[in-house]
Amino acid sequence: MLYTSRTPLRVSFFGGGTDYPEYFSRHPGAVVGMAINKYVYISALKLFNFINYKYRLSYSKLELASEHSEIEHPVVRCILDHYGISDALDINVMADLPASSGLGSSSAFTVGLINLVSALRSKPLTRLDLAQAAIHVERDLLMERVGVQDQLHTSFGGLNRFDFVDGRTRITPIQMHTASSEALMSSLVLVYTGVTRYASKVLKEQLDATKEKKVDTELSHLIKLTDECVSLLESDNPGAMLTQFGEMMHEGWETKRKLSASVSSPAIDELYDHCRASGAIGGKLCGAGGGGFLLMVVPPENRAMFLSSVTGNTIIPIKLDAQGSVVMNGS
Repeated sequence: MLYTSRTPLRVSFFGGGTDYPEYFSRHPGAVVGMAINKYVYISALKLFNFINYKYRLSYSKLELASEHSEIEHPVVRCILDHYGISDALDINVMADLPASSGLGSSSAFTVGLINLVSALRSKPLTRLDLAQAAIHVERDLLMERVGVQDQLHTSFGGLNRFDFVDGRTRITPIQMHTASSEALMSSLVLVYTGVTRYASKVLKEQLDATKEKKVDTELSHLIKLTDECVSLLESDNPGAMLTQFGEMMHEGWETKRKLSASVSSPAIDELYDHCRASGAIGGKLCGAGGGGFLLMVVPPENRAMFLSSVTGNTIIPIKLDAQGSVVMNGS
């Protein structure tokens, strides 16, 4: 039987940087963001044992392996070993958008593979358990410098606020009025910067500054914007909400740029300014920074002007994913 997991990517609106234990072990952390309708797909087919390999992996490269230790992909190797998977498997990975683009694809992959493995074991996980399992794999087993919001967004789906206080996570779905939700979803676009980003350098600088308490003022301001964002999104004035949301995104981006010198670059700043001059109210660079996608707020009445002006970069409208990571199976 073929099993396929579909796991959404995510965009973070406010609070990024406060979802690291390096911060929320000292101060409460909070983020607001949403899962989007762009996905990572992982399929797994059980193989017969007479084939001369046990694992076939197809992603950006093709791997054949006879045991876990021979698998080069670190996440696949770690998860199959951690969960004691002994079945021979053919695993294929596809995605709507490229990796290393600031949309949480690494955590979406981890969440999706754990969800898939749980289905193969007939031991499904709750959404919270799924997110926590992915956090454990990434932070504790693979020792990666990652926060904890991406795993939650991609596991749960939807538009949510996550609070990190006293070692606990509180999940609060954002309750938007229909008209406000439609206004927001018709205004969000991704703009590709043309730069593939590798977050390790940016994250190292940011986490070092966090540990040394050099950016506490900026991170506290991002939490303040998180509080204001929730109230704004749940208000009942779509036009005013959208304008203020775009302006808050711009304010948040200006604050985020102070977390590390590597967050942005002259080319990214130029593209961002061009997007704003072309009808976007505000926006931000997705993920830790350094490249990938800009998330811009472009009101529908400005969409035509925006598309005709920002012509040298791929523009992708996005919507909300409400399901989170799911597993489908078929014969």
